[in-house]
Amino acid sequence: MPFVIVSGLSGSGKSTALRTLEDAGFFITDNLPPELWGAMHDLAVARGLERVAVSTDARTRFFLDALEDSYVRLSRRREDLRVLFLEAASEVLLRRYNLTRREHPLGETLMLDFARERELLSPLRAIADTVIDTTGFTAAELSARVLRTFRLEQDFTLRLLSFGFKHAPPRDADLVIDVRSLPNPHYVPELRPRTGLEREVAQYVFQDAASEAFYGEVRDFVRIAAERARAAGRHGYTVAVGCTGGQHRSVAVAARLAGDLLDLGAQVADHRDMRPGGEE
Repeated sequence: MPFVIVSGLSGSGKSTALRTLEDAGFFITDNLPPELWGAMHDLAVARGLERVAVSTDARTRFFLDALEDSYVRLSRRREDLRVLFLEAASEVLLRRYNLTRREHPLGETLMLDFARERELLSPLRAIADTVIDTTGFTAAELSARVLRTFRLEQDFTLRLLSFGFKHAPPRDADLVIDVRSLPNPHYVPELRPRTGLEREVAQYVFQDAASEAFYGEVRDFVRIAAERARAAGRHGYTVAVGCTGGQHRSVAVAARLAGDLLDLGAQVADHRDMRPGGEE
């Protein structure tokens, strides 16, 4: 995975690009002078960080005289060094600034600032592997473009966990599914101490056409929700499946979803309240 330097004009979408990389698992350092690129690289290697991105732009203008030397030294140590530069038409940058009411780092009239900034950052643009003109981009479109640029678009995980409502739903789930309407093995003495991971218990949970139809609707809804999250640029989505105690029905449903949604990177993160030999 490359060591990425992100730069570009103020208002061109650097914050969106950095957030996208951070969501993809990159360690982000913003506003880093070029002379510290090598130090950041060495720290990342020492800590075992495989995904690192740094941002250098007009805010570091007092340190840009070290740009060329810093880039050459780092490129000799890192063959997969990448530089991403973002820009946009001045009229679009002006409109974005008027919406946010932010102050430009160079601090004069905006149109003059944009011209000076283009000149100031021209050495960074010259060394960029990828230049993206964000003039016609929405934030979501820019995020998708960044993912494609670094081949991260398939890096998505659907996390599934089971729980019992009587122990309270998890707070960090994106979506909570209630499966308490399914047949409950708790009321079958020989199944009560067992778990939804066992074949006989799962067969009881999905015993009839109504149960299968309900599961099919749950599966389809989870798929739609996860696919929309991935399309929005997210790299992870957590679905919590709940029954009364978290022993039988939620476990069986979460396990089955993991098998049916493998194309979305589905995996069971935890059966939080499952206790083999316990009660629902």
